[in-house]
Amino acid sequence: MRVAGRVADVSAVRAVAEVDPTSAGVVRALAEGATAADGREPLSEQFLINLNGRARPRVRHLLAGDEGAPVGYAQLDDTSAELVVHPEHRGQGIGSALLAALLELSPEVAVWAHGDLPAAAALAATQDLARVRTLWQMRRTAEAGELPSLSIPEGVTLRPFVVGEDEAEFLRVNNAAFAWHPEQGGWGPAEVTEREGEDWFDAAGFLLAVDPAGSLLGYHWTKVHPATPTEPSLGEVYVLGVDPAAHGKGLGRVLTLAGLHHLADRGLDTVLLYVESDNAPAVRVYEKLGFAVHTADVMYRRA
Repeated sequence: MRVAGRVADVSAVRAVAEVDPTSAGVVRALAEGATAADGREPLSEQFLINLNGRARPRVRHLLAGDEGAPVGYAQLDDTSAELVVHPEHRGQGIGSALLAALLELSPEVAVWAHGDLPAAAALAATQDLARVRTLWQMRRTAEAGELPSLSIPEGVTLRPFVVGEDEAEFLRVNNAAFAWHPEQGGWGPAEVTEREGEDWFDAAGFLLAVDPAGSLLGYHWTKVHPATPTEPSLGEVYVLGVDPAAHGKGLGRVLTLAGLHHLADRGLDTVLLYVESDNAPAVRVYEKLGFAVHTADVMYRRA
């Protein structure tokens, strides 16, 4: 940090394997303050889950500020990272110190900047980091009009997820559908169990498409974000996947619509989703259903 006019250095940042509950609470409050200032959450779901009180082999937490009262935070999760500085403590070199510390721990780390903010781009430039990936957040609002009707193909049944019974089939289809994806692919039971324990989890909004034998063909896992001081409650196309063996049956559109109708029935007029900006086929499907680009997340890495 900059103290009495001095710019912070990497030594001002503490790297720990586990964050104590007090500091974790401060980090969450810090992130909420940044969200209010920037209009975009600085830490993604998995990074917030990683704050939940236990050491994880691939995770390092970086704290800037007094013991128990950090004003800046970064997290390294395997090969990717995110960071945030409290709005009242920006312009003091804290972000630079956190980024330098991350790169010292992992020179090839990929750093996410949520919202594609100019300040994040400027910070990345100080370390010669280049934009290597863009993730769009798309939204469908009430202005898009009525949803198309839902028609379920013959031989397909839609039903809700059953905790304790469907995890293995979900993981089979998810990991096949997202074998190429750096975050969503390669999941194990821990990733599902962690999310089942979150306050937002609702099995009724986790829709499964199964064949007559009960085998999973695809799924649409929805999520509901509670209202905040700046936004109403939002629905989310949290994850949607189709078994590659079931491609060509139009299940992607069917499952998307099923989830959107489920969220609409809960009174949610606005639904968000995330999609790679270069995934043209998926973007076309979502645009036809009334989604439009709302904001972007950018990944930076050394060229």
